[in-house]
Amino acid sequence: MQRTKGRLADGREIIWYDAGDRHRIPAVDRRDLPEAVTSSQLRRDPLTGEWIAIASHRQTRTYLPPADECPLCPSRTHLSEVPSTEYEVVAFENRFPSFAMNAEALDAVTDGMEQLRAGVGRCEVVCFTSDHDSTFAALTPAQARLVVDAWADRTCELSQLDAVEHVFPFENRGREIGVTLQHPHGQIYAYPFVPPRAAQELAAATEHHSRTGRSLFGDIIDAEIASGERVVTQNEHWVAFVPFAARWPIEVHFYPRRQVPDLPALGDAERDSFATIYLDVLRRFDRLYSEPTPYIAAWQQAPVRRDREVAWLHLELYSIRRGEGKVKALAGSESGQGAFVNDGLPEALATRLREVAR
Repeated sequence: MQRTKGRLADGREIIWYDAGDRHRIPAVDRRDLPEAVTSSQLRRDPLTGEWIAIASHRQTRTYLPPADECPLCPSRTHLSEVPSTEYEVVAFENRFPSFAMNAEALDAVTDGMEQLRAGVGRCEVVCFTSDHDSTFAALTPAQARLVVDAWADRTCELSQLDAVEHVFPFENRGREIGVTLQHPHGQIYAYPFVPPRAAQELAAATEHHSRTGRSLFGDIIDAEIASGERVVTQNEHWVAFVPFAARWPIEVHFYPRRQVPDLPALGDAERDSFATIYLDVLRRFDRLYSEPTPYIAAWQQAPVRRDREVAWLHLELYSIRRGEGKVKALAGSESGQGAFVNDGLPEALATRLREVAR
């Protein structure tokens, strides 16, 4: 893999990723853009202790543009966020970020009921392909592997930023999820804190290790493989299964068989094997119903500076689709209390996903 860095017209960083040993010259962004400045701030919820990002400037972000004005396509017929006329995989700083390293300074409040600080961090967009009409599921294994390498490279670089505590690559796919750009892409949030889901999983893993001396994640993997009832598919390096207490109508978790803290720690064979198993399951998702399945793909990595010894890299893939033409709304119980109710049986979902294999 070759990595080529450049700058966009407003000073944001852009990185091209190319397979093989290609030497790319950074393209020049010819747009007239003002310097990017972000007004994000973080406010601590005194009821939960969670940090909430306030990013009002995101109200003006691009919303469902026509294909011939897509800001993620190469700059061929229009000037886009990617100034080159072609690319394989590209990552760049989000123009409308929730966090930014140059977030406007403010007078931080570090104690009391109303704690406040600047939203310092980084948000990036990762374009999986230059083909506007494609999807991640349509990539070849080699193309998917390049995306994995880009995720790993970005994790490594973002982890070196002093303000960053947790790096979270993810993909939102489908209008039902709330996607505002249809081009195949994902994002990376480099948080200035460890987010609630990661913190909750790691707290459970720490408690389990203190009590048993074993890895919680490893015990889950062993139990799922031994049962086989919820395993969707597996290969030499990875296993994919519907979790015992699945929250979402469609949910599959992917674990490497070897404990690693994050994406950079994966070896070449593990990266190749992930690309193969992930593409397989994504294609099964799309065979469940008459329309492509909307989903969120969320990488759970170790934080940058804590809990790395108990963490176990994994991907949580889930969808709000609960039936043909139906989606699950996060209504009273989920939104009001954070208590999920799943209308389907995890074992039945695993059976369906095995049945739609090709």
